[in-house]
Amino acid sequence: MISESSSFVKGVVLGGAFCVVVTLLGHIKVGHGTKAHHHEHHHIQAPNKEDVLNLSEGERVELSKSIRIYCIVLVKPKDLGHWAAVKETWSKHCDKVEFYSSENVKVFESVALNTNDMWVMMRKAYKITYERYKDEFNWFFLAYPTTFAIIENLKYFLLKKDPSQPFYIGHTVKSGDLEYVDGEGGIVLSIESLRRLSRVLEDSDKCPEQGGMIWKLAEDKQLAICLKYTGVFAENAEDSEGKDVFNTKSVGALIKEAMSTHPQQVVDGCCSDMAITFSGLAPNHMHVMMYGVYRLRPYGHTYNDALVFLPPAG
Repeated sequence: MISESSSFVKGVVLGGAFCVVVTLLGHIKVGHGTKAHHHEHHHIQAPNKEDVLNLSEGERVELSKSIRIYCIVLVKPKDLGHWAAVKETWSKHCDKVEFYSSENVKVFESVALNTNDMWVMMRKAYKITYERYKDEFNWFFLAYPTTFAIIENLKYFLLKKDPSQPFYIGHTVKSGDLEYVDGEGGIVLSIESLRRLSRVLEDSDKCPEQGGMIWKLAEDKQLAICLKYTGVFAENAEDSEGKDVFNTKSVGALIKEAMSTHPQQVVDGCCSDMAITFSGLAPNHMHVMMYGVYRLRPYGHTYNDALVFLPPAG
């Protein structure tokens, strides 16, 4: 018995040592070939309302027309309920939306990618998107089927940002030395970032299809690693008051948290007035959000926004 216990302990120790070595090798793999870059604006904010009001009417119209957003929604057959909800709600406000599915599904039109691997799905979706739409759109928004997005607020956020610059925007998370945009809150790439990504996708050493480490990374982390090789870094999106605008939780979850941390100012402590996304929503919650965002108005209040972003005809 003592001999067996000793062998067991030795096995645990050796196993732990192996895990440490694997971890170190994994970190070496991620960092291989990259250099530290000075990143000037890790936090980027939406335009200040006063700045927008100072624009001439002509400038406002021109800016509002210049921002064209192509939406990518990654779906699988098990997501049919969410797929239907996204199709019937917020996605109609994209300048164009396409659903990229793991396989062909008869009930909904989609681009079939023929893989269940989320990273491979994301790679293929971005590659197809660039090939087909690089001359038609300047901003690209990727979302999962549990995400609800207010596209008008996204356009407002992007108002004065140059898509010819390498933007990679959303809710940033730090994992070791890697900073990445959490896919649950949605991922925004400028056309320049997508152009750089399309190139590095062809480099199997820097951006392998199956990931570059012994264990598998989540697709949003793998995307950040590939973009890092091209000099594109994750940036956290905030409103002019410093509040996050890409949310990886639902409104209900955020309000519940605010009730415990800011009981005297639940609404103010919950979310930004210019929030762009919420995540983890059930299909019926998406329809509730659609009603609250686009239909419900308090009687007697008038709205006179400086900019108007109209959804596509129909």
